[in-house]
Amino acid sequence: MSLNADQTVEALRAAGEPTRLRVLSLLAGEELSVMELSRILDQSQPRVSRHLKLMADAGLIARFPDGARVFYRLSSDLPARRLIDTVLDLLDVSAGAADDQRLEAVRREREAAAGAYFERIAPQWDRIRSLYVSESAVEAAIIRAAGDGPFERIVDLGTGSGRMLTLLGRKAKMSVGLDLSQNMLNIARANVMKAGLDKVELRHGDIFATRLPEQSADLVMVHQVLHYLVDPAAAVAEAARLVMPGGRLLIVDFAPHQLEYLRDDHQHRRLGFSDDEIRRWLTGAGLTSSASIALPPDTDGLTVCIWTAARPAVAAGKVA
Repeated sequence: MSLNADQTVEALRAAGEPTRLRVLSLLAGEELSVMELSRILDQSQPRVSRHLKLMADAGLIARFPDGARVFYRLSSDLPARRLIDTVLDLLDVSAGAADDQRLEAVRREREAAAGAYFERIAPQWDRIRSLYVSESAVEAAIIRAAGDGPFERIVDLGTGSGRMLTLLGRKAKMSVGLDLSQNMLNIARANVMKAGLDKVELRHGDIFATRLPEQSADLVMVHQVLHYLVDPAAAVAEAARLVMPGGRLLIVDFAPHQLEYLRDDHQHRRLGFSDDEIRRWLTGAGLTSSASIALPPDTDGLTVCIWTAARPAVAAGKVA
């Protein structure tokens, strides 16, 4: 897929202005709110908004509201991204030094707010973790199930604190983490930075409609997310859509259980999933499932399951 001549000219016109080039350079690192961009660029919010509208209309960036705020990120359209990457490669890196310094100040404030938020919710996470086998055992099983890699692109849906990205990100050329919570994304950004990973894109996104390109990842993760969802089957279908031929999908969640209080105390909508249920969803989405891995707790509690499925590789000489 590529841009036609008119689309290319429109995109170049939209990018061809100093402030807009600065915005594209900043968004190449992470998604940012209008307020954050206004601070970094040292320009009024209405002026920045006009620049953003021009680029959004040209398909260079995507706009999405989150509560009272509006966030922006680079377009996920591959031809547009190639054009943006080409333009940014021509820029003198030192030209954005002042913007980088102001961005770092924004990050520090965001990290402090995220840390305070995590302090408030940590007891909830710790209580749930105490119900199942140790986190280290679960993560070791996830590493085995994911395989050795290397991966072209990992996508982590409902990334939360970004743990799956820090666990597996070094095996990938590029990783993407999506979450609906800006607070959790801020925690993930801090964790990714501490881990020294620079090829990770964290973005606000809906697991039911990721807007990511079809069959664009060779490893897709859905870690401890499905039990919160109204329609987990739809989330599995969307995750499967992202798996490229020869790639795989990993789902980590709980086996069926009777801990009813998790619904009220921790907003769990589903009390676990059976092998038959998950496999039916995976097969319906065009993937071939493998035997699941069950990790029972040391005492009475929750059994963690890992389900894996793959999209068959395209045979040589055949068109998918």
